[in-house]
Amino acid sequence: MRHALVALNLLLAAAILGLAWFWHPAAEEIPLPGTYAARTSALAAPPHGGDFSLDGAKGPLALADLRGKLVLLQFGYTYCPDICPTSLALLAQVLSSLTPAEQARVQALFVSVDPERDTVARLAEYTAFFHPAIIGLTGTPAQLTEIAGRYGAAFARQENVSAGGYVIDHTALTYLIDRNGRLVASLPHATPPEQLAAAIRQYLPSN
Repeated sequence: MRHALVALNLLLAAAILGLAWFWHPAAEEIPLPGTYAARTSALAAPPHGGDFSLDGAKGPLALADLRGKLVLLQFGYTYCPDICPTSLALLAQVLSSLTPAEQARVQALFVSVDPERDTVARLAEYTAFFHPAIIGLTGTPAQLTEIAGRYGAAFARQENVSAGGYVIDHTALTYLIDRNGRLVASLPHATPPEQLAAAIRQYLPSN
């Protein structure tokens, strides 16, 4: 009996060693500290949407002023090195693909989260470069934080990481707001134009 127990223990030990040698559990994908992914992983919050009023080149503009239209909303800033130009270029491509009747029922908004550098005049020039129908807006830091939070977006300033002095990490979604001012969808950055166009037509007002 004693020899049997010893043999059993040896077999169990060998099995444990073999499992430890061959089993490599998948590591949880945690963003490396200090990377863009790490800084933005906690930015998003449950979206609620809602009305807001911000400043544009032609004066204050409220979301309520756009009732009856499908509103496409993006957060960003004009000094953004890559994400914002890509998002706006795709948005412009989609807007240009719409018929004149469809374009009349859509309004695109680009809200700058960098009011320190983005004046309303600069925003107007920047958005017009991509498409004349895109309106640039901004406000105070407190306004922008509160509004972005309601849409499940956020932004965080990062110092001394570029020649311009700072960059801003921000949520890069396209939000769709229906004719009644309700947030109905959010599409990820770099959504293909045909998918974005399909989403727009899905929520486009019928008249």
